[in-house]
Amino acid sequence: MAESLQELGEHIAKANAAVVIAAHVELGELTLDARPDGLVSLFSFLRDDPRCLFNQLADVCGVDWPEREKRFDVVYNLLSLKLNQRLRVKVATDESTPVPSVTPIYSSAGWFERETYDLYGVWFSDHPDLRRILTDYGFEGHPLRKDFPLTGFVEVRWDDVQKRVVYEPVKLTQEFRNFDFLSPWEGARHILPGDEKASGSPPDQQGKAD
Repeated sequence: MAESLQELGEHIAKANAAVVIAAHVELGELTLDARPDGLVSLFSFLRDDPRCLFNQLADVCGVDWPEREKRFDVVYNLLSLKLNQRLRVKVATDESTPVPSVTPIYSSAGWFERETYDLYGVWFSDHPDLRRILTDYGFEGHPLRKDFPLTGFVEVRWDDVQKRVVYEPVKLTQEFRNFDFLSPWEGARHILPGDEKASGSPPDQQGKAD
């Protein structure tokens, strides 16, 4: 299997030498590292070539590497139903350089690319409708970036009293538990059945007071 995937990777890389940077097999899966330029032509090849026939785009997602100059990886997962093969394509980009949209090749990329833009802030050029898809109108920032604050600016909720959606500052209320040490489950001085293994006590101590 690995040998056939390696041969397929070499075939794709040779036919798209200007776009494919590297092809490698890891954990039984073929991955292509590609340049953004020529990405649409690469996906056209992957869809139409008889040895590929990757006619389904299963997913587009992002990965954030803040320490890198090109901090984002855009990852495409392809499936060939006819040949029963999977392929992953990775493209690196930064916060301002757009990646060509592959919606002309795969219509499913429309929502996937919108999600990647919404959550990571990756731009896709020539996308027919690039706007947020998961966060609320007027949302600030991109939630899956690793430098996104753990507490946001406002939260949105339905107020059943006012019968409308309300915006208000985020409040993270910490609830402290009151321990009742008189409870037989919290204050018991004997070993409960099954606890002898965790405590390391010998079996003859079961049910006896400390």
